[in-house]
Parts: sequence; C-alpha cells; structure tokens
Amino acid sequence: MTVASSRIVMMQRLGRLAVLVGLAAVGVTAVQYYKRGADLLPPPLMAEKPVVMPDGSALYVQKYEVTIAEWNGCHAAGACNQVLKSQAGKPDDRMPATGLSYVDVGEYLLWISEATGHDFRLPTLPEWQYMAAEVLPEEPDPIFTSPELTWASAYLTAPQTKRTLREQGTFATTSQGIVDLNGSVWEWTSECYAGASNGYITPDRCPAFFLGGEHVAAMSFLERDPARGGCAVGVPPAHLGMRLVSDRAPGLHRRRDQTGGAKPQIN
Repeated sequence: MTVASSRIVMMQRLGRLAVLVGLAAVGVTAVQYYKRGADLLPPPLMAEKPVVMPDGSALYVQKYEVTIAEWNGCHAAGACNQVLKSQAGKPDDRMPATGLSYVDVGEYLLWISEATGHDFRLPTLPEWQYMAAEVLPEEPDPIFTSPELTWASAYLTAPQTKRTLREQGTFATTSQGIVDLNGSVWEWTSECYAGASNGYITPDRCPAFFLGGEHVAAMSFLERDPARGGCAVGVPPAHLGMRLVSDRAPGLHRRRDQTGGAKPQIN
C-alpha cells in the first residue's frame, strides 16, 4: 500500500468515527430532551373551544378556575408561599383556590408555565369581559348620573349573586365550555388600575388590578381578603381567584374520568 492510499484509508476511518461520535451526541441530546419532556406536568384542563376575539385571534381559556389542589401543587413544589385548605368535607380538586393576591397569582403563573413548558398568563380585562359576556347579566342603567355618585349606583344595582363559595360547575357554562365565569369568585386580570395617576404605569409599579366577575372591581395588588381590605373601585368582590389563558393551544390537556381522576389526553 502506497503512502497516498494509506492516507486515504486513514481519512475514511476518521470520517466514519466523526459520524459515529456525531450520532452518539445526537442520541444523548435526544434522550436528555425526552427526559426533560417526561418531567413536565400536563397542562390544566382547557375549555373545549377557544374564544375567537373580535380581531380574529384565538384565546385558549382554562375550563375551570384554578383549584385548591392545583394551587397546593405549586406550594408543594416550593414555588407558591401560601398553602390553601378547603372547607370541611369539600374536595380540594373541586373547590376554587381563593384568598389570592395579585402577588400570589404571579407566583403560580411562573410555576405553572415552567412546570408544563407552556406559556400561561392572566387575561386582560377586555378579554375577560368578552369571554364572559354571554353568561353575565346585562348592566342596568345607573340610578344616579352624577359622577361623584357612581359608587352608589354601582352598589345599588350590583347583581345579587350568592357569595358562598361553591364547587366548580355550580354556575353557567359558555358556548366554548368555560365554566363559572358568573360565579362567586372574582378572577384577577392583568389590567392595571392606576386611579387618577397620569401617564402609563408599568405592571411592576401598578398599585391595583381589575378583577372580572358579575361586576368589574379593582383591588390592591397585595389584597387577599376583599371584605377586610376594601375595594379600589366598584363593589367589593366575594372571593379572589384566578383562571389561566394562553395565546396558543396546549399540546396536552387533562380530562376527568368517571371516578374524578385526571388522565392525560393528546389534542
């Protein structure tokens, strides 16, 4: 064998070795990626249909409000500071998580997005009002027209929803399959309420945020108990909770079986 042919054989062997090393690296990466994927939690149960917004975009909405069981999963993972307990005899996986401040909600959003690998957020106030419009009562005409008596009109014309905390599924369902938007839990939105402040305020400097419910209310970002802390605007809500939305459809969601458990289901 000549020197030239020996060099050719050597180059061929080195080429094969490089290919094998490359394939091995790809295989390791694939295994690592698969393991990371296997560690992800399934996303929460979403409504059967997305809400098609006026601009044609699709909004994917959690079917029920976040439950106590779901919230305590965040606490168990060390991502949410507050642990919640349901009323005696009430199942944690059927009761809405309440007593949540806007700060608490932020902790859960960070955790659920990381734990599922899917970006979730709160709805804006216009998004919440649009998706709830078909199950909310029509807004009555104000009793007083004077601006300084707006609060009195709101108080006297507010719908009289039972303020007792109920299990999920107690109230109305929208045509998209979103449940309990007209219930006794007011849901945090990402919409800032800055009062008489002039100019734009970034969310991290916002003193209060709007909540969606039978009537619009705004609460301090630190408030967990509306009965104790009062309301920045509107009639105080009964309970403060949350519902997730997303701008894209989760690839995996959960459905309940007949025993009340949760099973993963591919879309």
